[in-house]
Amino acid sequence: MRAGLILRTFMSRDIHLLKRAFLVYVRPIVEHNSVIWSPYTARDIDIVESVQRRFTKRLPTLSNMSYNDRLSCLNISSLELRRLHNDLYWCYKVVFGLILINLEDLFVFSPCQVTRGHKFKLCKRQNTHSVRANFFSERVTTCWNSLPDTVEFSSFTSFKRTVKQVNLTQFLRIQVRN
Repeated sequence: MRAGLILRTFMSRDIHLLKRAFLVYVRPIVEHNSVIWSPYTARDIDIVESVQRRFTKRLPTLSNMSYNDRLSCLNISSLELRRLHNDLYWCYKVVFGLILINLEDLFVFSPCQVTRGHKFKLCKRQNTHSVRANFFSERVTTCWNSLPDTVEFSSFTSFKRTVKQVNLTQFLRIQVRN
């Protein structure tokens, strides 16, 4: 609704101006508290993604492109990938004590010292209910443990910078379409 309002209200058809308005006025609403409410079914992920998909489709000169091409042309990522990055950032903050949450309430470090990957691997708990399996600490563990050696854990800013360079498409539930 708000994305459509931007397109109806702005007289300018400058793609960069419209993109900026979307990033400022729409995306924060769609991404608000995503660590808590992150959708996990492909249908729900697709519904949330459709907000950005429809907006980019209505931008001048981009309507005939695929969604992937529109995202790369605008230099933005899918909402699902942004939620995954946000999960990893929050995991970093919890593991390294940057926020006041008890680490043991959410995560347990892996007891085995593996020779591959980073040294901050977390244990994946057994879940009997699908609700718990989609809880933040459970959904982020597999992705966190698969981060390569190239990711820097020395500071939060270096972590963010290097995580953005990692290909995380194997952890996305839906394949981006038009």
